[in-house]
Amino acid sequence: MGEPELEKEIRDARPDEHGINPLILKRWSPRSFQTKPVSEEDLLGLLEAARWAPSCFNEQPWRFLVARKPEDLLRMRSCLAEHNRTWADRAPVLLTVISSPIFALDKRPNRWNAFDSGAAWGYLALEAARRGLVAHAMGGFSQKKIRELFRVPEDWGVHTVVAVGYRAPREQLPQELQEREHPSTRRALQDIWREGTFGF
Repeated sequence: MGEPELEKEIRDARPDEHGINPLILKRWSPRSFQTKPVSEEDLLGLLEAARWAPSCFNEQPWRFLVARKPEDLLRMRSCLAEHNRTWADRAPVLLTVISSPIFALDKRPNRWNAFDSGAAWGYLALEAARRGLVAHAMGGFSQKKIRELFRVPEDWGVHTVVAVGYRAPREQLPQELQEREHPSTRRALQDIWREGTFGF
């Protein structure tokens, strides 16, 4: 799919009703990756964007375990569920989002650490879209294996594995994934908010 066709598909699937930043609509989660390496400059740019996400008391509890060397990629890929490996094995970068559950200053529990880490992932994903990269977060992986193979402490949160790279033609995917390789829609705006009291 060429860029004009993709832009039309995004417009059709994601109508902008309130004039938001176009980058938000451009960001989506393809599964078809080129094996082309991601430059150091671009990778650091994604992490820099995540660095500036908001967090409770500016704690910045998120951390990223980056796999791009062949031996690290093999370890990270071994942690993925088989249905994700069918496409994510081609991604030149895999990174795991983890977070500390304890405030650094006074050692109190930080119950917002996962929420704040999600904001950091969102910033990273938007910066990837701005740079013409793909960033696809996955829930299908073994937390236990991530902890074992990358020595993550038991009390730290292990939230997601993100495939990062350049988009490839959908035709390289298995047929069932080709059918899903398009920008997704969203719930209607009126379905996600209520004023005053719970009414969902």
